[in-house]
Amino acid sequence: MALRPVNVNIKALDEMAVGRFWAAALGWELSSEAPGVANAEPGGGFVWPDASAVCVDVVRVAEPKGATKNRVHLDLASTSTAHQAELVARLEGLGAERVDVGQGDVPWTVLADPEGNEFCVLEPRETYRGTGPLAAIVVDCVDPRAMARFWGGATDWVVHEVNDDHAVLRSAEQVGPYVEFLRAAGPKTVPDRVHLDLLPYPGDDHAAEVARLRALGATDLDLGQGDVPWRCLSDPEGHEFCVLRPAGAAS
Repeated sequence: MALRPVNVNIKALDEMAVGRFWAAALGWELSSEAPGVANAEPGGGFVWPDASAVCVDVVRVAEPKGATKNRVHLDLASTSTAHQAELVARLEGLGAERVDVGQGDVPWTVLADPEGNEFCVLEPRETYRGTGPLAAIVVDCVDPRAMARFWGGATDWVVHEVNDDHAVLRSAEQVGPYVEFLRAAGPKTVPDRVHLDLLPYPGDDHAAEVARLRALGATDLDLGQGDVPWRCLSDPEGHEFCVLRPAGAAS
């Protein structure tokens, strides 16, 4: 049994506007699977789910983002310094704004999407060649080693690096983005505006997967979601995530 990260879920007041931003930012296509949801995913015959891309779902909520920096953000890849500058300019044209999160003098550029969700445009790095436009999903945490144990056990992704400051996971196929856990000062204090969605493989039992996650240290989470086919959980540091149910799977 195993789970795979398949979506980055972003909450928004205007899901279509934020969805259009992220689809354009990543060069992907935009659709809507249901009212209140905007889906950005690669075109060109891409069939979800596939390890080559973790897609972006933007979901409508009533509450705006607060002033607290998101504990989960996206890093976008660039192929050269010129491409990085061009990408930043294009994103600003789409509605992104430069923000100061205390990053200081760094080679990457920190921006926020039209509703204030922070993200980074990285300088060219060999590590991210071949990831596609989304280089990494980055999670601030207190203990990267503990996060690597939980998420390495929760998913079928491979743990590549672990130390006191960061941990890195990527799909076993070595395609698509990385998931990175970076040590940050202080614990999580507000609900995540951005989270991961996980999906079992066809034939795997959804309830058994949820039970396995609880045994690893996950906690059930009631966000007022009501009777829905997915299960909301939080990891040992309180980061929310959802376990989706495969299409056609029994409840």
